[in-house]
Amino acid sequence: TVRQSGEFSSTHNHMSKRGSPYLRHAIFLAATTCSFHNSPLNAYYKKKSDQGKHHLTATGAVARKLTSVIYAVLRDSKPYEPKSFC
Repeated sequence: TVRQSGEFSSTHNHMSKRGSPYLRHAIFLAATTCSFHNSPLNAYYKKKSDQGKHHLTATGAVARKLTSVIYAVLRDSKPYEPKSFC
């Protein structure tokens, strides 16, 4: 969640702790693997790192994108095709 009031914008936002901690941990581990291996999400991780993001912040961004991919695969009942998602 972004905390904003008027022109103030928080820069030190943290990951939400709502939801299953086990699922959050599993998705974060999967995002870590995707970040360092040859996958379409690796390029996204490198993009975030090049923007000056911390390693864990960039991995959290990959986890968020991975969550969107997982949701789309389950919603559409279609197999994962990297070209269509990234």
